[in-house]
Amino acid sequence: QVQLVESGGGLVQAGGSLRLSCTASGRTFSNDAMAWFRQAPGKEREFVAAISWNSGTFRYADSVKGRFTISRDNAKNTEYLQMNSLKPEDTAVYYCAAKPMTWGWAVVTGDDYDYWGQGTQVTVSS
Repeated sequence: QVQLVESGGGLVQAGGSLRLSCTASGRTFSNDAMAWFRQAPGKEREFVAAISWNSGTFRYADSVKGRFTISRDNAKNTEYLQMNSLKPEDTAVYYCAAKPMTWGWAVVTGDDYDYWGQGTQVTVSS
């Protein structure tokens, strides 16, 4: 069974940091583009960050540029999202996602991903 499991969410004060992890099982994800999305209450799910399987291409939503960093460790089948300078508007459920890609440099910023995690809650208090 293919699974993506997020961890690392929680409650943090504005200006603080969190590091999310997403560990994959059931198949290797070393040839997948991976990404993070988030969904705040009453809002649609939105793209946060994406990374190619060769870690050579990165994409970030404008709202998180300079504050969030996406990375991956293919040997551990895990991706990460380091979130610094958190703001109350970052409060959301964060989801990781994966999509098999032919090209090592390719990423996808839309939600056309094949595998999704269950999400982890991030709450930033003011």
